[in-house]
Amino acid sequence: MKNLTVPNFNLNYKSLATDLENLLNENRKKIIKLSTITKPTWMNFIMPMEELSDAVNRFWAPISHLNSVINNPDLRTAYNACLPLLSDYSTEIGQNKSLFSAYQKIKDSSDFKNFNYAQQATINYALRDFHLSGIALNDEQQQRYKLLNTELNKLSAKFSENILDASKQWQKHIKDEKKLSGLPKQRLQIAAEAAAKQKLSGWLLTLDYPCYHDVITFADNPTLREEFYHAFNTRASDQGSHATSYDNSSIMQQILAHRNEIADLLKFENYAELSLQAKMASSPQQVIEFLENIVEKVKPKAKLALENLQNFAQKSKQYLYPWDIAYYSEKLRQQNYAVNTEEIRAYFPIEHVIRGLFTIVNRLYGIKLKHVAYESWHTDVAFYEIYDESNQLIGGVYFDLYARPDKRSGAWMDELVGRRKLANGDIQLPIALLNCNFATATRTEPALLTHEDVITLFHEFGHCLQHLLTEIDYLDVSGINNVPWDAVEFPSQFFEAWCWDQESLHMLSSHYKTEEPLSDELIEKLIAAKNFQAALFLIRQLEFALFDMHLHVDYNEQTSYVQDTLHTIRQRVAVIPIPDYNRFAHSFSHIFAGGYAAGYYSYLWAEVLARDAFSIFKEQGIFNQQLGKKFKQIILAQGGAQPPDQLFIQFMHRPPDDNALLAYYGLH
Repeated sequence: MKNLTVPNFNLNYKSLATDLENLLNENRKKIIKLSTITKPTWMNFIMPMEELSDAVNRFWAPISHLNSVINNPDLRTAYNACLPLLSDYSTEIGQNKSLFSAYQKIKDSSDFKNFNYAQQATINYALRDFHLSGIALNDEQQQRYKLLNTELNKLSAKFSENILDASKQWQKHIKDEKKLSGLPKQRLQIAAEAAAKQKLSGWLLTLDYPCYHDVITFADNPTLREEFYHAFNTRASDQGSHATSYDNSSIMQQILAHRNEIADLLKFENYAELSLQAKMASSPQQVIEFLENIVEKVKPKAKLALENLQNFAQKSKQYLYPWDIAYYSEKLRQQNYAVNTEEIRAYFPIEHVIRGLFTIVNRLYGIKLKHVAYESWHTDVAFYEIYDESNQLIGGVYFDLYARPDKRSGAWMDELVGRRKLANGDIQLPIALLNCNFATATRTEPALLTHEDVITLFHEFGHCLQHLLTEIDYLDVSGINNVPWDAVEFPSQFFEAWCWDQESLHMLSSHYKTEEPLSDELIEKLIAAKNFQAALFLIRQLEFALFDMHLHVDYNEQTSYVQDTLHTIRQRVAVIPIPDYNRFAHSFSHIFAGGYAAGYYSYLWAEVLARDAFSIFKEQGIFNQQLGKKFKQIILAQGGAQPPDQLFIQFMHRPPDDNALLAYYGLH
């Protein structure tokens, strides 16, 4: 029997810390009993340990998620009270010598060779994680590790809170409509409605990303663009209007210092080496060489792209500032390809895009999604059950797609429930969380997506597919669990490619007034513009990735270390001059509050796999069902149970081709 159990999101925040403490203490009692087993086996030890882990995951996942999407003072207090409890518990497990010994006994037993590959991977990863948690440290070192880990969790949470609070505190009230010239009609309507909610006349603009994007891309007023650029790029820093309130400067220093000390305790040269223990890349030097090799190929083309943009912009102004790049890029794109972002947006009402998305995954993988009315945390949220080709329920996914003041920025997928086989033989089905920050509907128009938004939706749903289509029944290696971080972007970037296919775009588009799909002419123009300024995009990603890697390889304690490192990388890599006040690092959540520390290179590393794997679909048919089934079985269904490089070779019958990335962007 398959079991889809949706967690409760109607939580009593005041009791969360107490409830968690009680759960963890119950787990501790059970662990004491488990650690006395003289002959541990899969059934009497591994499965009970998995049940304990799942109990904590199922308790914590809704809390962690709600803290990201409906952040409020009571929830924040409860969340922060829970962090040290979880950190201490996790470290206790990782440093429990009796548990380590039990896993090692199973690994050394005659049973191990009879386990399937997913069971063996579960045990091997557990042993690895014991070592990375300090199992070999002495008592004093273990206590220091525990303290550092607890502090890191607190600091990362505070880093995120500062970005959210700094963004919420800043807004721009405009009464003169002339200052808003160029902004899309949808943005003007949203801004007018936002002002009305605060009983203000005119328009209210904020730093939520959809608003920032529209201003920096479409506003004809350069002063307004500059003001938004400054505000957005000084959030949570020592610059800007709230410099003293939400400054992440010291938090970044502490995070880096703690990471470096943990690496030192575990006898690694630096934190980057520690980070790569659970990734595909073998060393920081290999990563740096990989990135530098792409820089060498891409930077000349990025310089040329910028020169072309400067030449175009000089017709109307003498100098191109950073806040002008997106604006003139949009103008140049319209001139070269006759592609107007706002014209295209009218063809992507969100409900129709979602239906098209579901049609595409049905054709590729045979799955169906059915909307079901489950209680959630916000009225905008939708829940879908997922069925396989035999009409068997295999999982569920929440869609939370719109920007809100108390929701963290960006787009991300997360696990709510992982797939596993229960003690009674039933299968616990996976549930995923898909989060975006799209502009909402207005009183007169539905929520409309840009083509870039559509790509974002496909990207995040690609992550969901890996979690939901897993056929692995062991929690630690099912779905997205224990997929190496530099391969986790493979399915998401792979799925983006369907946003550039003519047949797909016909399915995804329907003008919100006429219901006509995108014409072949418009699609041809959109596809022709696909690689417009691709070199500028890639060189920016390379800048971020090299900054992240060098930040963790070359660590020193100087207070200016973060900004100095960023400046050094920019001098060598960047082609667009950046103002001295720019504080990008202070809101770089991926590496200071997410899972990408010494791992931001993963986007480019995995993109090689994604673009190369897609090339065979391009050759044999983008809706080739045999290929889709093969990709599903070999890549998506395997979770973290097998090394992704081996799975790639199994799918493509050869190693990945590094040139596939540049070829996809037309830069080879």
